[in-house]
Amino acid sequence: MTDPQAAPDGPEPLSDRLAEHLPRLRRYARALTGRQQSGDAYAVATLEALVAARDEVRRAPDPRVLLFRTFHDIWQTTGQPADPEPGPDLPLPERRAQARLAALTPQTREALILHTIERFGFEEIGEIMGTDSDEARLRVQAAREEMADAVSGRVLIIEDEAIIAMDLESLVVEAGHEVTGIARTRTGAVKLGLRDKPDLILADIQLADNSSGLDAVHDILAQFGDIPVLFITAFPERLLTGERPEPAFLIAKPFDEEQVRTAISQALFFSSTATLEAESA
Repeated sequence: MTDPQAAPDGPEPLSDRLAEHLPRLRRYARALTGRQQSGDAYAVATLEALVAARDEVRRAPDPRVLLFRTFHDIWQTTGQPADPEPGPDLPLPERRAQARLAALTPQTREALILHTIERFGFEEIGEIMGTDSDEARLRVQAAREEMADAVSGRVLIIEDEAIIAMDLESLVVEAGHEVTGIARTRTGAVKLGLRDKPDLILADIQLADNSSGLDAVHDILAQFGDIPVLFITAFPERLLTGERPEPAFLIAKPFDEEQVRTAISQALFFSSTATLEAESA
């Protein structure tokens, strides 16, 4: 049967041109909004816009750039700007996050995430954001400088591989944060988390005793409920399906230093909204 979305001059259906890039778009959207629900809503709006412009998708030399550019156009048009004086009806942590975001130069945070987490080059970022590569580079640099001084926190690391745990600890400390402890198992993680409440949990999925980092996070959040979580996994697509509660902040193994620093900064910015009702994988 012929796919109704297939191009008339080629066999590749429209869905295939976009599907492999959707997990990354969800990750980007969640990093910007700090929430799974709102991030996924922007991703859905992006897909709807591209379905309406399917001929452009078929002609696009790089569908990934087109996907992110379409998202960015929607984000710039409909995204709620940060309020430098958020109303008293917002919870205190969210008011603080809004104030931090409002202090950043516009569109710098987006450029930083595109470059360090989504791995776009400056020329691609310029195309996505409607500017040139030089301006994209300046935006990334500005975000690094502004966010470096914006927020610091106390981080619990859940990682069973000793070398990776040491690397993460060094990165966290060098970025100006404090490590509350390092755990290799679910039991150890829960013990550390409940003894000394962190501002951020940095967690692997598969732990030393075959327990789950997801379960460890679930146990800690059941007690505190308002701690942002950054998951590190070799299989990020498994946590970006949109089918159940999922992390708002996620990086893939292998990672580099810039990815970790940027993701930690983003997670701490949304310390009141990036919670996860984790379920076992």
